[in-house]
Amino acid sequence: MKTIIVYYSMGGNTAYTAERTAQALHADLLELKPVKAYPDKGFRKFLWGGKSAVMAEKPKLMPYTFHADQYEQVVIGFPVWASRMAPPLRTFVEENKTVLQDKSIAVFACQAGSGADKAFQKLRSLLSIPAFTAEMILIDPKEKPDEMNEQTIRKFCDKLK
Repeated sequence: MKTIIVYYSMGGNTAYTAERTAQALHADLLELKPVKAYPDKGFRKFLWGGKSAVMAEKPKLMPYTFHADQYEQVVIGFPVWASRMAPPLRTFVEENKTVLQDKSIAVFACQAGSGADKAFQKLRSLLSIPAFTAEMILIDPKEKPDEMNEQTIRKFCDKLK
């Protein structure tokens, strides 16, 4: 089954997870980048990122190529902001909602605290699907490496093979 991993990463945790997952699944990667970058340090990071997530903003993205017809499976990865997916993912989903309807969709989230379950619920609602084929939640896998995260990634990939 041909797979693509579509992700947004600010601090590197989601990128790390996307790369590890892509290696295990022999999947393609599509990193989403907003035209205007979010602040990535200090109070402004939480203020602007949280506000953008809560307000369900859809930032303009740098041009990307996504040929949905080439993939049976789409894995979506994002950092959790205020119990929501990072806004660049919202933009991607809104732009591709119709073509994603016929795909097997899995999801993973990286968080420092909590909120991923709520973010998954909001994403399922946005996509109008009852469930994902697999879900994975990690706590800062790049910044705080441990064997439990690696096992979680392996189990997630096994479900998708």
